[in-house]
Amino acid sequence: MTQVATNSTVTISYIGTLDNGRIFHSTDEQGPLTFTIGADQVFPALEQAILGMRAGEVRNVVLSAAEAYGPRLQENTIQVSRLSFPAGKDITVGQKLSIDFKGGVSKVMVVTAVNETDVTLDGNHPLAGCDLTFALRVDAVQ
Repeated sequence: MTQVATNSTVTISYIGTLDNGRIFHSTDEQGPLTFTIGADQVFPALEQAILGMRAGEVRNVVLSAAEAYGPRLQENTIQVSRLSFPAGKDITVGQKLSIDFKGGVSKVMVVTAVNETDVTLDGNHPLAGCDLTFALRVDAVQ
């Protein structure tokens, strides 16, 4: 039986949870994930954790925030004037907005606070700062 090695194409099924037990993603919803080891398609730490596994093998893999989406960075949070948005535009906490920056860069940010004068936007990945646990099974190795 083939073991997972660099350049292997691997198919895995998993349930991803946070420290509080909340599921952040499951392959039950969209089907198994197939990727190539060493092709930078998944977190390098996840690749390392499944090296040597065989089809049918199961394992719990815990990735620290640093190994996953990184820490939450304050510099990814900005406060802008409410006047920067079109008059009458409804802006609510939790809303995702595409913000255009200088140099033609656009970034999706989440509204975290709104008042009469300011809007606070967070550009961190929603899972930044979180340790991630993957209860995974290797389905196939090629």
